[in-house]
Amino acid sequence: MKKIGLIGGITWQSTQLYYQLLNTRVAELLGGQNSCECLIESVNFADISTKQAKGDWNALHTQMTDIAVRLEKSGAEVILICANTMHLSVPTIKEKITVPLLHIAEVAGNAVKEKGCKKVLLLGTKYTMELDFYKDILKNRFGIEVLIPNEADREIVHKIIYSELSKGITTEESKQLYLDIIKKSKKEGAEGVILGCTEIPLLIQQEDCDIVVIDTTKEHAFAAVEFALS
Repeated sequence: MKKIGLIGGITWQSTQLYYQLLNTRVAELLGGQNSCECLIESVNFADISTKQAKGDWNALHTQMTDIAVRLEKSGAEVILICANTMHLSVPTIKEKITVPLLHIAEVAGNAVKEKGCKKVLLLGTKYTMELDFYKDILKNRFGIEVLIPNEADREIVHKIIYSELSKGITTEESKQLYLDIIKKSKKEGAEGVILGCTEIPLLIQQEDCDIVVIDTTKEHAFAAVEFALS
């Protein structure tokens, strides 16, 4: 089994989901008392979110890269960033590490194609929804048409992530706001929705929706296990 290195704390709410999913999946596949071999370096999300809000992406790229390098030196054989937005740092990270990094947008794209969807809604932080780093992979590599919410709805999605989900807070009111946004996208032809923030699965699950739900946290963790056991 290859050792998985996780860049966590972005936020710790989703990092604990990753840890649970990784170990549960290994146990399902190998049985017995098997569990995942992994390393986690967890950051202080207050520091991350402050730099994001200031647009200090260069500092974040350096921080993510330094962590990835430390994980590799500690024995990690594959790197996971336990967050969608911070995949903005992938090009910088790849220049400094020699082990593979599993890109969450590529994993999401594969999941969308497996479900047979051609047009999907992307939900996430405003950075993930508005910048091109994620959408370009879905469009150019997988031929997927990507919808994002209108500006007002993007603000709602983003605010709930940072003010509630990042703290482990879930409310029926926020859930309904998300579901209303998903319903709007269905009217625009969306066949599925990518939960492009690793905290959104705390709020939305497949049983809540009548279109395909791509849980990037689960898909990313399962892809890592598949790689680790290959």
